[in-house]
Parts: sequence; structure tokens; C-alpha cells
Amino acid sequence: MAKTIAITNQKGGVGKTTTSVNLSAILADMGQKTLMIDLDPQGNATSGLGLEAGKQSIYEVIMGQGNLADVIEKTDYKRLSVAPSDIRLAGAELELVDEEDREYQLRQVLEPVKADYDFILIDCPPSLGLLTLNALAAADSVLIPIQCEYYALEGVTSLMSTISRVRRSINTHLEIEGVLLTMLDGRTNLGLQVVDQVKKHFKKQVYATTIPRSVRLGEAPSHGEPIHIYDPRSAGALAYRALGEEVLKRNGIRVRKS
Repeated sequence: MAKTIAITNQKGGVGKTTTSVNLSAILADMGQKTLMIDLDPQGNATSGLGLEAGKQSIYEVIMGQGNLADVIEKTDYKRLSVAPSDIRLAGAELELVDEEDREYQLRQVLEPVKADYDFILIDCPPSLGLLTLNALAAADSVLIPIQCEYYALEGVTSLMSTISRVRRSINTHLEIEGVLLTMLDGRTNLGLQVVDQVKKHFKKQVYATTIPRSVRLGEAPSHGEPIHIYDPRSAGALAYRALGEEVLKRNGIRVRKS
């Protein structure tokens, strides 16, 4: 049965989609059957793996107009599949408001496919709306990317409050998978200060791996490739591989490489 991880931070530009794409690809490369759910109407996680939504997308599935199994697309990478998204999903926030059990739509459609995967990663939109609530209701845990900048913890309090409310009323088993520091410039005192600040706040929940600020990481999505394919020797590729190893270790899984 798949471990389902929601990757979320309502603050934009923190490396959420970059992490969704590259962690999904690395886990697949390490022998894990992985499904990435693109729950962001921008569809950047979909295009970042060289795909685009067809006539049906995750929007139709959530709205009860299609089956998830029919929407899932295989990528060019062994063991990695994607449930694609595009701008159609933007309407779901409003359309779900009047739906019964509106927070549970994603959980319900995931159940029939969970046995087919080892990991399901959900790339959430940069907000705490109904789509993100659906992800938190469906997930076993939450991975929180935090950018190494001056206002690093801005908005995280709101996210943690939302997670607490979800635990109380929607998903009592939801846990924190880990906190990931992204876009670190280790040459600056500010970057190192932020690392210390976040570690004091979240303690052992912070991954030992940090993701560096990297031009190559920024280039890879325009080629529709994860970083370990686009530039396997780059600092970004090495960092996401190390993160994949940490995720597997925390879940008691031995690392296997393709």
C-alpha cells in the first residue's frame, strides 16, 4: 500500500514543485513505484516531467467525471507515473464548495490505485484552499519545503495551524514527514542563520539534506526532465538523491537503484 505524501507550503516560490518532481523521479530511480499527483492548476509538475494533460486530468477525476486510472500517464522514466493537471483545475475550488464530503474527494479516488504504488506524492497549490485540504485529507504525511531566506518561517504558522485542524477533524493520522530547506546559498551568513532558525523550530523533523540554490535546477523543467537526468552530476541532482535516501530511510526502506 502506497505511502502518500503531500508536499505543501502556501507560500509560493519555495521549491515545492521542484521537490515534487525531483523527489518523485529519484524515488522511482531507487526502485519505488511512484505516482505524482499534480494538484496545482499551474500544471508545472506535469510539464516538468515532459507531459501535458489530455482530454481528462485530475480535475475531471476530483469532480467525479473520470477515473483516476484512466488519467494516469506513464513517464519516460521507469516506475514513475503522473496524474496530470492544467488550468481546468482552477475551477475546482469554487465547484467543490457545495459538494458533500468536499474535503474527501481526492482520498476517495486514490483508494483504488494505492495498492499499485509504493509512494504517492501530491504537489499542492500555493494556498490553503480546498485543493490543499483534499491533499491533506488523503495524505499519510506532509513534507514542507522552506526557502532559506529572511522570511523563511512566514506563513508556516498558518500551515501548521491548518495541519492541526485537519488532524482534529478530517485526518487524525496525518503526520509531518519532514521539513526540507531549499534554495540554500551556503556562502551567506543569512542562509546559515535560517538553517539554524528552522532547525530550532522543527528540531528532528528537518532533513539533514538541504537543496542548494542552483541554475541547473531552474533549467531542468524547461527541458521536461528531472534534475538527475538533465544533469546527474550537478549539486541539485546529488542533493535530491540524498533526500530520496533520507525519505526511504525514515520509512524503513532499503535503497535500491535501477
